Amino acid sequence: MDVLTQDFPLDIKIGFQRLAATYQAALGDDNPITVQRAKLVLDTIAKYPELTTGITFEDTDSYASQIDILLDDIFSSVLQDNEIKVACLPFNNTGFKQTRRYASILKAAGKGFEPKIRNFNDDHYYIMGCSIILSRYYGYNIDFRRPFYYDIPDANGIMKHYRILYNGDYIDIEKAPDTQEITQEDVNELLDNFHNIDLWKAKFPPNGYTFRGFVIANIFNITTDVSISDFKNALLRYDKDDGDFINGFQNVFKAIFNLQELKIGFSNYNAEEKQLEKVPYKTIDSFVLGALKSQFCNNIMCSKSHATIFLEKQFFSIADVKECAELYPDEAFYTNLNSQDIGSAIFAPITNGDDFLGLLEIISPHKHDLNSINANKLLDIMPYLVEEVLRSKARTEDELELIIQNECTSIHPSVYWKFKQEAKRVMKAQAEQDTEVMFRDVVFKEVYPLFGQIDIKGSSNARNAAIQKDLLLQLSNARKILEAAIAIQSLPIYEEYVFRLDNFVKNISKQLEVDSEQKILNFFSKDLRPLFTHLKEHNTDLKDKINSYRNEIEDSMGLVYRYRKAYDESVMLINKRLAAVLDEKQKDAQHMYPHFFERFKTDGVEHNMYIGEAITRADSFNKIYLYNLRLWQLQVMCEMENEHYKLSRKLSHPLDVASMILVFNNSLSVRFRMDEKRFDVDGTYNARYEVVKKRVDKANIKGTNERLTQKGKIAIVYSQKQDEREYLKYITFLQSKNYLGSTVEIVELDDLQAVTGLKAIRVDVLYSNFKKGVDKTKQYYTYNDLMKELEV
Repeated sequence: MDVLTQDFPLDIKIGFQRLAATYQAALGDDNPITVQRAKLVLDTIAKYPELTTGITFEDTDSYASQIDILLDDIFSSVLQDNEIKVACLPFNNTGFKQTRRYASILKAAGKGFEPKIRNFNDDHYYIMGCSIILSRYYGYNIDFRRPFYYDIPDANGIMKHYRILYNGDYIDIEKAPDTQEITQEDVNELLDNFHNIDLWKAKFPPNGYTFRGFVIANIFNITTDVSISDFKNALLRYDKDDGDFINGFQNVFKAIFNLQELKIGFSNYNAEEKQLEKVPYKTIDSFVLGALKSQFCNNIMCSKSHATIFLEKQFFSIADVKECAELYPDEAFYTNLNSQDIGSAIFAPITNGDDFLGLLEIISPHKHDLNSINANKLLDIMPYLVEEVLRSKARTEDELELIIQNECTSIHPSVYWKFKQEAKRVMKAQAEQDTEVMFRDVVFKEVYPLFGQIDIKGSSNARNAAIQKDLLLQLSNARKILEAAIAIQSLPIYEEYVFRLDNFVKNISKQLEVDSEQKILNFFSKDLRPLFTHLKEHNTDLKDKINSYRNEIEDSMGLVYRYRKAYDESVMLINKRLAAVLDEKQKDAQHMYPHFFERFKTDGVEHNMYIGEAITRADSFNKIYLYNLRLWQLQVMCEMENEHYKLSRKLSHPLDVASMILVFNNSLSVRFRMDEKRFDVDGTYNARYEVVKKRVDKANIKGTNERLTQKGKIAIVYSQKQDEREYLKYITFLQSKNYLGSTVEIVELDDLQAVTGLKAIRVDVLYSNFKKGVDKTKQYYTYNDLMKELEV
């Protein structure tokens, strides 16, 4: 800001009247040198009286030599390269005399750079001028003081920070004749209106007072202090995903060490594994680990660095990485750093008492930039870093706990308020009664349930078939080894083992019995495993065959795990993909209207939803939200079916699925049972709903042996005619959107135990054209159409 071109309550005149008075008093000093200096200053002022009455800033160049004489004591020649000082106008960067050091700082900042006071705008500038008047002219003891700072980059672009202290000993203030006096009432009004610039200008009109004198700005480099403060502030606003934060954090260290090319890294310490581990955030590097994700500390460090960092818990510095790599070519520690073009480095252990938390890594591409001397700069910031690492570890533990709860069991956000309410009751009751109070079951009354599942068809048979194939493969491989052993040395016991293997093959080829796997396992573990170990050690011709046989065994019990693995992985991938689709779609559903939601992975994915006033807590529920959720559920089930068939043909063990929705017309009560840590319906009548849920997917069409749930179809089970009418409307709508096919069946179900009168709608799912090579003119397929196309 330029004092010469903007409004200011003071008409600025640079004058030395106060300074002259100081030297006039010095004429009586006992020191002859002081007296001699005083006479020189006073003689100069006598020759140029305008220097006391006041000159403009533009005139200072014309009086440069005289001003040098007047300010020679203030700007001592022997301190020119040490002090940062400037004679200037108040709260302004416009100076008319400065030390050589200040001039060099501005020169290094670049051509045209103009320092500006941090967080200081035109209004603040005007009000600070008014504060000078209130203090120096009227004598009001009002504390307007605040710290002033310059931020000035050095020649390397590193931002340096400077504190400005103003000396106002050499100023006089005069009021213009037509300017009104400031009263105590005016001051009282101003005290409550610091930010009302119009009020300040009304009380102190521009140029209503004359400033005669000058101020001395003493400037101090406080870069380290500011950097430490910035470091603390950065830790408080820490965001692991914010790239700008990481860059700013790195800039703090650049300023502390005055090194533009400095970089920082960090590695976590896993106390259980005694390993250094990369921080799981892509914006933070570890130069010690390099491309590795983790490594044992004694393997990744050299013996000296390991002892210094992990045992002594001291900084370890390398002033010349390349030299160390050449001196110790067998030390992977130095070789790794040198391969990353690191010239020098400091490694600082982050510890909390005896606990080792992590390793701070500071590197420079230049040798000697970092060393054991400037490593001590870290002493001032390590306590704050330790606190943040402890907080970060706590946050990480919370995140891990959240992930575990999300994957395993959790309280859904829609009903969390109810549990919090109950927890507050317990806490209050315990405080009042001073006894243990039980956490009661949480109940939600009059909510509407929705249930759906996508079940893997024939999962038990598919798993048994996979087990059967694994056993037959292992029996065959074992027989080949025995045949080879017989060829080398024909022993009757070998032939007896072959006979038993053949019997196992014969039996399980017909049918896999419940105890078949255990009988075969016993035979392998008690008889064949010891025999094969003996044959391997004493017969080199059989060694490769036995190794090949054992390489097929992945099961912890010693059985082949090839086909079961393909089955298990397929089930896992299907469940994971279907659950991911459902979870993602649930986010949208929650925005439509909040409701309780939970899902489970079994041989497929099933989900429960409850919607109603008791869950939302607000007087906002209308049945339209229930109808909307039912339509949403049906549509999402179609989308999950499509997602399954996109995935299933890529699996090593393709599996079919069947979908079902259960409609329950009445509201019910839901209770979270604290003993079982799960939601369940409440009351005998409502229990019928749970019975139907567990049994209906196994139900047959009435009078037939045909199962209700079929691949390529969605079955909607209900008991009330109005539910049938409602869902037929939804089906018609989704047919128009090519989610469902034209074939719709309405069927009755066989009676279940304690449940009668159930009916179901079955409708074909349409699958979008997603496979290359099929008929491009046809965009949607029923399941049967799809199978024909995929067989081509």
